Amino acid sequence: MSTAKLIAQIRVADNTDAERLTKLINVAFRCAEQFFVEEDRIDQATVQSLLVAGEFLIAEVNEAMVGTVYLEPRGERMYLGLLSVDPSTQQSGLGSQLMSAAEDHSRARNAHFIDILIVNLREDLPTFYQKRGYVETGTSPFPTEIRTKLPCHFISMSKELV
Repeated sequence: MSTAKLIAQIRVADNTDAERLTKLINVAFRCAEQFFVEEDRIDQATVQSLLVAGEFLIAEVNEAMVGTVYLEPRGERMYLGLLSVDPSTQQSGLGSQLMSAAEDHSRARNAHFIDILIVNLREDLPTFYQKRGYVETGTSPFPTEIRTKLPCHFISMSKELV
């Protein structure tokens, strides 16, 4: 697919999407994070457990799954994670489209804030999220069970939904 602006159909995932979600997330994260992590980002069992705890929004173009983002309610807050865009469609606006859909979905679920964690080594991410109104709120350790090639930590960011 070209990197021209794409308009995707956004829908909520169900259990039948777990395998395709797992593949999409892993290919997207492998492309972005292979310089510091060698392992897959997620397995299908974890995706299935996340489908119980929260929701994945899926972006589809011509019935092909090209992006996803995970949302999990936490009181008046929504945790957002696993923003993933197929490498062949990156730089096409799909990440921003998914973020807008996630924010709208969160407002519809009466969330007042969205919280995210980004890895400090992903230097492109703070600017992407800051442009969308997210502010840094702190840091936290990277999970010790994940082997990394470089030392890293999480940066916490949050956005008030109005």
